[in-house]
Amino acid sequence: MRFGVMVGGHTSRISLEGFVEVARDLESRGFDTMWIPHVFGHDAISLAAVVGRETERIELGTAVVPTYPRHPTSIAQQAITTGAACGGRFTLGIGLSHPPVIERMIGLSYSRRAKHMREYMAVLGPLLRGEPAKFEGEEYRVEMTVDVPDAQPVPVIIAALGERMLEIAGREAAGTILWMGGFGAIEHHIVPKLRAAAQEVGKPEPRVVAGMHIVLTSNAAAANEHVARMLESYRLMPSYKAMIEREGSAEPGDFSIVGDEKVLDAGIERLRSIGVTDFDANILAFEEGSRERTLDYLESRL
Repeated sequence: MRFGVMVGGHTSRISLEGFVEVARDLESRGFDTMWIPHVFGHDAISLAAVVGRETERIELGTAVVPTYPRHPTSIAQQAITTGAACGGRFTLGIGLSHPPVIERMIGLSYSRRAKHMREYMAVLGPLLRGEPAKFEGEEYRVEMTVDVPDAQPVPVIIAALGERMLEIAGREAAGTILWMGGFGAIEHHIVPKLRAAAQEVGKPEPRVVAGMHIVLTSNAAAANEHVARMLESYRLMPSYKAMIEREGSAEPGDFSIVGDEKVLDAGIERLRSIGVTDFDANILAFEEGSRERTLDYLESRL
């Protein structure tokens, strides 16, 4: 299992130079990937291009860029350009986002979600592979090619929790990137359905990137209370609410890894055993020094 760290988010105030510094630190420690959220700050794809030019080995990935606001040909050009800037170390994570963002904040329709993603991938997939896109659908009608002379492969992974999205991710993409997927849902719902979809079309084993809160702390009770409060806000998002219901509980320990080294070891080993290929560690900013302690712990497990 590969180890990555999520850097940024809607509460972060990290500058461009700050992202570069963090990426260099993660690279020097030996981490495989730095995952960059796309929320209401920096553009994640552009940021990956900047960071990619300032690093040498670490993979950069987006977690995740919403599809509705961007035409697939535009995101293809941007992603291919970023892939070139990263020297082939860029993975494009995309997703539908949520109704409050797409409908209320941006004013776009959030309808026909599975059909939208199928059409989106029918255009985006060929372009990222360096092939012409020729597609006629209800939402997109495209006939074009993207020609970037220094293009590098850009794998795409799709945020998928529901059955239809998992089918699309398995059949059309390199895998999925998860948030708010509990241990039980990953083992019994996400991994089996994703693998089955990939096998049906003869694709290799899909990538399963599991984003999850983690913190090394001696005050696990207070940290779990903090996670529990966050879980309540996630219930407002239908896709996350469905994952809580599928898990059968809203216990913090089902959706995070919090505690001492033995607890963290057990959580990481469980992720590995249920088919997760990449751990996307979102270090919980819970108490002073928690980020550095947790980073040191994760580095020791690489």
